[in-house]
Amino acid sequence: MDQQKETKKKGGFLGGLLRSRSLAINRGSKVDATDSGQRLRDDLADSPKGKKQTRRVSAGDGAARRSRPAPGDDHIRSRRRPRRPEPEPEPEPEPGAGSGSAARRARSWKGKGAADEEPDDRLVTEWPPQGLSSDEELPPQHAQELICRGAPAHKGHKRAVPHASDHYYALYATTSGGRGEGSDAASLHDSMTQLMTMRTQGRGQATHPWETLEQPSCAFLYGQRPGTITLNHWASMASVLPPTIALRDSGVAPRDMDLARILERLEELQAGLEDDDEGLLYKILYRRILRDPDRILSPHKTLDRQITDLILVLSRPDWIDFTDPKNQVVTRFIFDRGEANAEQYRRFLHQLLLSLELELRIHSPQHRDWAKEKLLQQMPPTMRWNLALARRWRDNVRVDEYGASPEQSTCPRGPLRLGRSAKLTGSAARLRYKLKKRQVKTLKRFAQTMKWPNLGETLDSLRQKDDEFRLDAVSSDAFAFFSGLVLPGPTLPFLTMNALIDLDPDPATDELALLSHTNPHCGFQYRNSHTYWSASCIVGKVLAPTCRSVAGWVGPGRPTADLGRSQIARIRSRRPRQQQQGRRMGPEDVESMGERSDPLGPPAEAFPVGEYALAQPQMDGFVVDTVRIELLGFRPVAVAVADETGRPGGPKLFDATVQFAIDGLSWPLRLMYDVSFISAWPCSDGPHPLFFDYVYKAVRVDELVRVRDWGGLYYRQAGGSLSSRSSPAPPPPPPNGTAADVDDDGEDEEEHDDEKVLVVEAFGVRDNEALARAWCSHWGLSAVVADIHRTCMACAIREAYAATLTVVILVDDQLYDDEEHE
Repeated sequence: MDQQKETKKKGGFLGGLLRSRSLAINRGSKVDATDSGQRLRDDLADSPKGKKQTRRVSAGDGAARRSRPAPGDDHIRSRRRPRRPEPEPEPEPEPGAGSGSAARRARSWKGKGAADEEPDDRLVTEWPPQGLSSDEELPPQHAQELICRGAPAHKGHKRAVPHASDHYYALYATTSGGRGEGSDAASLHDSMTQLMTMRTQGRGQATHPWETLEQPSCAFLYGQRPGTITLNHWASMASVLPPTIALRDSGVAPRDMDLARILERLEELQAGLEDDDEGLLYKILYRRILRDPDRILSPHKTLDRQITDLILVLSRPDWIDFTDPKNQVVTRFIFDRGEANAEQYRRFLHQLLLSLELELRIHSPQHRDWAKEKLLQQMPPTMRWNLALARRWRDNVRVDEYGASPEQSTCPRGPLRLGRSAKLTGSAARLRYKLKKRQVKTLKRFAQTMKWPNLGETLDSLRQKDDEFRLDAVSSDAFAFFSGLVLPGPTLPFLTMNALIDLDPDPATDELALLSHTNPHCGFQYRNSHTYWSASCIVGKVLAPTCRSVAGWVGPGRPTADLGRSQIARIRSRRPRQQQQGRRMGPEDVESMGERSDPLGPPAEAFPVGEYALAQPQMDGFVVDTVRIELLGFRPVAVAVADETGRPGGPKLFDATVQFAIDGLSWPLRLMYDVSFISAWPCSDGPHPLFFDYVYKAVRVDELVRVRDWGGLYYRQAGGSLSSRSSPAPPPPPPNGTAADVDDDGEDEEEHDDEKVLVVEAFGVRDNEALARAWCSHWGLSAVVADIHRTCMACAIREAYAATLTVVILVDDQLYDDEEHE
């Protein structure tokens, strides 16, 4: 309070009057309900320009946010000048309008590298920092050091889709500047999801999300926190990708090859391509596999012409289309080795051979890097998936012996007694799997982590099948999992769970045989003891804080009386209201992500200290321990459900409900909307100050159920007093305000801001976070989830602005005294 009086005294009466008018004109209603804030609202009522502006609307909004209160008259005029060229002004939108290009609000990041030159070792624990007063201004370099050091900087990317019109595009998000270790993405090794992704070029893990074959990229799918996704995946969900179009028949057919000749060439390619001998390479390809129409006048001896011929042959429509999700469990084409499946077996291996010949030529040392990169970028999706199959085979599978037909056993020496080998009894080939030993360990760890009810007998069955070299004979899904012949994308989680179920000798697992990646919003109950849910299912997303999350599955969850002893349940959920009402993140929002979430706010020559304040949650002596999950409820939906083959009789469809006990009262929440939860990017050197224009309201988790229609998705809820705190505005508010701060005289225009962020303080037991997530699903609001010891409150709020979300859930993992979920 003394600081506020000192500021008024220094500014003088005339300066204070001009400052108040400037705030009313330029900031609209985004102020706190302090005495000065009330004065601004009174001025706003008389100002024709004081209409509410939103983050994504008009150029006028960008100009308003660019002008911020300054302590003196001279600075007011200078800071109202545009810092960068602006488009022609447009008529001011009516109140509540929500259209316009976010790109018009683009703001630049000034002095990005300044903080890295000689950063101040002092951390900001109070604001204004010692030695500064709220009426001072910071030069850009000093502002970077005090405000931006260690704060993540988010940047959106829009990239064109090859062979598609401008109506189609891919969206991505990258983050930098946190200066700490880690990211918002889960480790591929820890989450057992290495086989879900594949780089288009090179080996190892992708460094950028556009470098992977599968899109959206599964290398940046799962977030650090259970049941969450990354900011990049959230942005990628707004991409508009073209549908898969069948390739035109080139009319070029390969030579007929029997199974023995195909397997012979597959075995030869294990030693590499004969690219050091041009004549031999030509002879093998065109005498055994293809036909050269120009063999007399101009034979196709160069790599580029051979690559063209192979692409033309693989463009025929009668090959298997691996872009179709139903065909992405590739071992189903070779698992059945009976006579009835002999032709399919041969055709699959024939397509695999052609793909291998193409893949090895593309990555030949004689094929230059620039040409390789250009070719791979222009490859149609069908061809890229053929190359993915070829690479998985080359990396993980080897042919040791082979025969002339699938039914002929060609293993005169008996089974290989090597840990990574397998004998296919009665098959055309004796294969060796390089990843089998690792995959066996992975499945053991998965079963133990999930606390599988029949763990002992299942591990005994796994050990027995491994000793007999018959893990690939259990099922086609187990064959894919243990061989590593897994295409990138969403199939791996279901292959993992199905392999575990198929190895379990309990007859009850027969009821769980229809789990499929083509219906990912599902889960199941096993032996009335535990439930398990896909990480893409809304039930799994909500229950994840109370369970373990690994390999794309969440469990073990609490059982329910609404499902059978062992039963699969498909969950019905709707698109979130934000997407239904046109508020979904668009390309303009992604491209302007960095400007809309800049820690400094709009660019300026100087940054007033009074425009920032520390946003800190109420934590000291504050832990909510009155929230508990009571039960899971599932109500059948009267809709005929078909299985994967299209026949009726598949798993039933249910509506899900989670009932909570809050301070002794029961609160059922319907998991109606398939919302997402984004794991916040970690920051360092926090807490960071928050620019006044990032408006928010904090609420305790046990009072969250009283918040209705946040953001105005349904209707405007008038009145209602909550224990809450509002976002900072100059001068900064007290750290622990009450509802009177915002609700004394009813709701002001700030309460109607549909982009204001609701900060839910879910500190305490794990059920608190589950309650916050269930509330989000009930109302159709996606949210950012942040551990307050990894991401400060200000950075979490800015990430919500970057993602165009209006809810942040704050948790504190250090308050969990159990080791069950570590």
